[in-house]
Amino acid sequence: MAMMKIYSHKLRALLYTRPFHSVSSRSFSSSSFENVGFIGLGNMGSRMADNLLKAGYKLTVHDVNCNAMKKYSDMRVSTKQTPFGVAEASDVVITMLPSSSHVLNVYHGPYGLLEGGNILRPRLLIDSSTIDPQTSRRLSASISNCSLKEKRENWESPVMLDAPVSGGVVAAEAGSLTFMVGGSEDAYLAAKSLLLSMGKNAIFCGGPGNGSVAKLCNNLAMAVSMIGVSEALALGQSLGISADVLTKIFNSSSARCWSSDSYNPVPGVMQGVPSSRNYSGGFASKLMAKDLNLAAASAEEVAQKCPMTFLAKNIYREICKDAHETEDFSCVFRHYYSGKNEHNW
Repeated sequence: MAMMKIYSHKLRALLYTRPFHSVSSRSFSSSSFENVGFIGLGNMGSRMADNLLKAGYKLTVHDVNCNAMKKYSDMRVSTKQTPFGVAEASDVVITMLPSSSHVLNVYHGPYGLLEGGNILRPRLLIDSSTIDPQTSRRLSASISNCSLKEKRENWESPVMLDAPVSGGVVAAEAGSLTFMVGGSEDAYLAAKSLLLSMGKNAIFCGGPGNGSVAKLCNNLAMAVSMIGVSEALALGQSLGISADVLTKIFNSSSARCWSSDSYNPVPGVMQGVPSSRNYSGGFASKLMAKDLNLAAASAEEVAQKCPMTFLAKNIYREICKDAHETEDFSCVFRHYYSGKNEHNW
């Protein structure tokens, strides 16, 4: 029995801690990224695409939303009716989509990026969606088995990077996103100037899927932090201390964190954050719930104990069931803990 446990542990480590494939080390050039394809023109994607235009890239775009497409056609940006049409016009394709199923459909669905079989025009494919690491790794393996229509410079085969982002809509508009990048390090270095046209940081996280791992872990920590701060502030209010005073204590002591000093959940404590505008804008609770579901599923697959993940997932699922799914995730203070506004608000 002991030997079986050891074997099971080693097998699990091989399956989930190593990338699904490796790319031989070679130096890639970014000079071939003249034509950039962008798929997914929602709140995040449209702002990222706008920054690519400002940086001077020649853009070809696609979205299932006709109004989003019209905005770009009115700007004389090339639009295509299918992902495959974008691929045929692009040296690199970036996707920014809501979920794993959307990403898989854009790649493998009808008229998807891989509609042409194993022959691809783009040299590099970058997925900035927040999806599970296993899907990122499977897609990377699929791309590694493809060939290029035209070999150029040192690009002998297409390469994929998973590059989810942190910072939300405000950072997307300001061009100050942080990219967490998994895949070939040489491809990451070649793509870095492109990524920094949309963000202020691009951090290499290791092999395929590791960017997605970093994003899920980051959002998990963010959710748990917000829940902890909200719980403490609501308890403080119930015991007779104002959230404003308690926040000042947190921010000058060991409890200080992003959820207290930069994104405070109590209406009336801080200006310019979602809690100051009735939790509108920001990062929707339904998106946090989605990311926590992905984190919980990933934890189960590797048999990692993550009790806080499952607790946070259940809290945000309850918030969404109570019809607050579109409100910023800091609304946990009001809708789960029944926290009160500050009197001066």
